[in-house]
Amino acid sequence: MKILAENKKANYKYSILEKFEAGIVLKGQEVKSIKTKGVNLTGSYVALKNQEVFWLGSKIPAYQPKNAPQNYQPERPRKLLLKKNEIKQLIGKTKEKGLTLVPLMVYIKKNKIKLKFATAKGKKKFDKRESIKKREIERSIKKELKVRG
Repeated sequence: MKILAENKKANYKYSILEKFEAGIVLKGQEVKSIKTKGVNLTGSYVALKNQEVFWLGSKIPAYQPKNAPQNYQPERPRKLLLKKNEIKQLIGKTKEKGLTLVPLMVYIKKNKIKLKFATAKGKKKFDKRESIKKREIERSIKKELKVRG
């Protein structure tokens, strides 16, 4: 599994509840572009429309900007491929108050480009402070163990 892009702020901004893996419907040049240049996950999100799941707000630059088709849209909505029971589960989860679908990473698995996303709940400011404190405590413990060992 080769990771192409990762949303590093997702764990800081959200408390992640359940993770999902989905295939992405892409055009040929988008695949090449993702493999070479990567993709920008900042500001992107997953949404449900008419019993289908879409990945919105992601920017995939043109593979060769000079040879790109004139109607190429780097921020077009991309359909995600999931099983019907997973889509029904997502529909139920998103109806709950405060839950959103957040993309976590784009990666290659068995020569297919996949998106890992999660149902998440936004953290409050004090929750973020707690996670920073926990991270600092873990770092200090690891540092002490290295010094003693």
